[in-house]
Amino acid sequence: MSSAFQTAAPTGQQGNPFNPRTLLAMVVVGFVAFIALLYFIAVGDTGQDDNNGAAHAASNSLNGYSGLVNLLESNGSDVLVSRSPSDLETYDLLVLTPTTFTDAEEFAELLDERKFQGPTLIILPKWWTAPVPQNLPDELEGEVKRGWVKLMGHQSPSWTEDLPAPFGFKVSSDELKNDQRADFEGYEIAGTLPTGKINYAEEKTTNRTLVEDGTGRPIAISVWGEEDSDFYNDGYAVVFVTEPDLMNNYGMADEQRARLALELISDIGYDDGSEVVFDLTLNGLGDQTNLLTLAFRPPFLAATLCLIAVLLVIGWRAFKRFGPPVSQGPAIAFGKQRLVANGAGLIVRAKRFGLLADPYIELSAQRARQAVGVYSRDSEALDEAIANRLPGEPNFTQRANALRAARSQTDILRAAQALKELERTLKQ
Repeated sequence: MSSAFQTAAPTGQQGNPFNPRTLLAMVVVGFVAFIALLYFIAVGDTGQDDNNGAAHAASNSLNGYSGLVNLLESNGSDVLVSRSPSDLETYDLLVLTPTTFTDAEEFAELLDERKFQGPTLIILPKWWTAPVPQNLPDELEGEVKRGWVKLMGHQSPSWTEDLPAPFGFKVSSDELKNDQRADFEGYEIAGTLPTGKINYAEEKTTNRTLVEDGTGRPIAISVWGEEDSDFYNDGYAVVFVTEPDLMNNYGMADEQRARLALELISDIGYDDGSEVVFDLTLNGLGDQTNLLTLAFRPPFLAATLCLIAVLLVIGWRAFKRFGPPVSQGPAIAFGKQRLVANGAGLIVRAKRFGLLADPYIELSAQRARQAVGVYSRDSEALDEAIANRLPGEPNFTQRANALRAARSQTDILRAAQALKELERTLKQ
């Protein structure tokens, strides 16, 4: 009785439930995304917002210095806005924009390393800021850009007094009344500051005034040190700008202040072919060197590219291999033949060929008795029966003795083959 339902016989290969093209697209997209992740981590681009309203070179706020960066680039200068601590060791002009809460001891160590390494310009902090409020008048909706801030007040940094000689000095604040704007003069350029709130430095014999306000108070100074000291004779320029409105985005709105900023930078250390490095690490935007960053830099880049190539090859091999494998039988097959083969292999590996003679002779003798019809286990009866069937041929005992006397593998096989031929001849 035939069944209405038929089951297909197993073929050893199941259908692939996945579309190869879909899998290939998934692998390619995943691999590209992973490589992109490694790249952006390596270059330090992790989505961190540099335009955060603080006073640094990546900020577009009033107290930021992105305008100065753009001005220098437009003027043909080579500018680098750096988040790498290693760039603090540059031999070119380094522009530092420390915060109000800068640690004086750590900053002093940096200045001590810089004084014989390259020129340094330090623009001190001044403004307290806050984000622009959300509830703006209707006429200002859409006018406020990302990174803009509201100036809340000003103060002078106190940590400059804790710097060791010759860098230490006091910064004071002043505010003109009736909303007057402070004047400035330096490098034969005169003008006015954006507001009447001004930070100025105390006068010291170890400092030289580069720019002063309308009353003659220093607002940009160069540290020279004691006469005949190593720093005085061989040191690079170290300049403090106590009034940041000379150089920040608030200040760059005026042509005279922009001209003064260019003259100041040119005077203290910028030459054709050199670079101006704006540091962001002091503003909390620095990146630490990690193993991933090193992997994408020489000399490790070559090994990284080789590893990527190996991963591509492995991925392609895995894609070609994807899917259910063909069914395979057990590593050790069942049955007498396999059992005999395994036993023989064990004897060969153990090199105990002498153990094969007697068991094989006994089995061969049983088959020979059956072939000639002798049921007695007497070897003479078997030899007599064989002599009657095969006159002139060596009898069974002679062949058995030859197998027992064999020692080498070749002799054993030859003697065993002689017994096998005797059995085959008797069965004919």
